[in-house]
Amino acid sequence: MLLKLALLEDIKAGKIDVIFRRWNRPTVRTGGTLKTKFGQLSIVSVTDMSADEVTDRDAKRAGFTDVADFRKWLDTMKEGSIFQRIEVKFED
Repeated sequence: MLLKLALLEDIKAGKIDVIFRRWNRPTVRTGGTLKTKFGQLSIVSVTDMSADEVTDRDAKRAGFTDVADFRKWLDTMKEGSIFQRIEVKFED
């Protein structure tokens, strides 16, 4: 999973702890880790869901102002048959 530098900075700062991804083949799983420029990122949980199930609370946890802001972002993303909510945190 590729993450932009600004997103990694926000995760490291504790501003974001949820990421949404739409893809054809998931590349992360619950309990996994990713090596990043800022250290090791833990994949706390991965949940299959529909984009229609995203709440304002989760949208805000992902760095969006609300669900409408999330939907604007989603419209710019590639199509995929799988939509997932991924909770993340940096390991201490």
